[in-house]
Amino acid sequence: MAGSTFGTHFKITTWGESHGRGIGVVVDGCPAGLPLEEEDIQTFLDRRKPGQSKFSTQRKEEDKVEILSGIFEGKTTGTPISLMVHNKDQHSRDYGDIASYYRPGHADYTFDMKYGFRDYRGGGRSSGRETIGRVASGAIARKILEQLGISFLTYTRSIGPVTTSITPEKLLQSDYRETSQGILSNPLYMPEESSCHKAQEYLETCMAQKNSAGGIIECIIMGVPAGIGDPVFEKLDANLAKAIFSIGAVKGFEIGDGFASAVSTGSENNDPFKMDHGKITPASNHAGGILGGISNGAPIIFRAAIKPTPSIAATQNTVNKQGEEIQISIHGRHDPIIVPRAVVVVESMAALTILDLMMEHMGSRAASLEQFYRYHN
Repeated sequence: MAGSTFGTHFKITTWGESHGRGIGVVVDGCPAGLPLEEEDIQTFLDRRKPGQSKFSTQRKEEDKVEILSGIFEGKTTGTPISLMVHNKDQHSRDYGDIASYYRPGHADYTFDMKYGFRDYRGGGRSSGRETIGRVASGAIARKILEQLGISFLTYTRSIGPVTTSITPEKLLQSDYRETSQGILSNPLYMPEESSCHKAQEYLETCMAQKNSAGGIIECIIMGVPAGIGDPVFEKLDANLAKAIFSIGAVKGFEIGDGFASAVSTGSENNDPFKMDHGKITPASNHAGGILGGISNGAPIIFRAAIKPTPSIAATQNTVNKQGEEIQISIHGRHDPIIVPRAVVVVESMAALTILDLMMEHMGSRAASLEQFYRYHN
């Protein structure tokens, strides 16, 4: 199977299946000398692990990460970093019937059409547990970016019909540390308590009806300097879109005003430039921090639409491998909503994308290379 590797300079390869012995990632291209321990990574994995509230699957996985290589005396060595999480609470018997039919909304049918064979225990490589490797490697990318003054604020913007009234502009004006802790303290990762309560009521209704819900995740990236990205095929926004769309549950992506820009005029959509303490900066941010595929120094703001969890207990129509039309009701431990656990996955993929393009940017100017090697010689 190709397609399990992401990145060019900071490169990751995820491996493993949801019901195999373990799941993990190999990170290649991490600079030497970065202080790194398992706790740095565990903090991020804890944000996506199951069983944290009634709105996530009750699968009891600790998701404890082990660093297998690439670290010596608490620092990265510049060699590949291998990370592993053991699978400990698989109930493969819950998936026995799935081998004979195709679940609506899942990759069962398409996987069979491509490979003629599939691991039906929880979806195999198509399982949401594959994102463990993304989050673990994203934690390393985040740590490097933090040292460069780049920070992230990622949260649930909406669940079903419930949307937070707090805009990115308001969040950027508030105290970042306080806002960040507030988001992390509620089970739905919403920045507004009243919206969180309404969303919980909506989810309880869905669960009572044996149904599921989707939502939107918004990500704000602060501190990215102007000049990151390329103008043609390797655009920053194009790379972000690919990274976010590679997450299994994502069905939509927009940056800045996104689809709203299609109904605005040029005078409304353009971001005028101004001088701010001797620095050129956009006066507004309809573009979401990117122009011509290259960062303009403003906060990068994008949104990802997450579909409802396809595994639901309500009766559904489908077809089995013999071509017979049947009805099914999916049992087992499944999230009634994916959005809260996907927040850190979206953030991780964004961090991996930004870091990879920033490393590429280091060689964009001859003067930068000359300055680097003159300094080190």
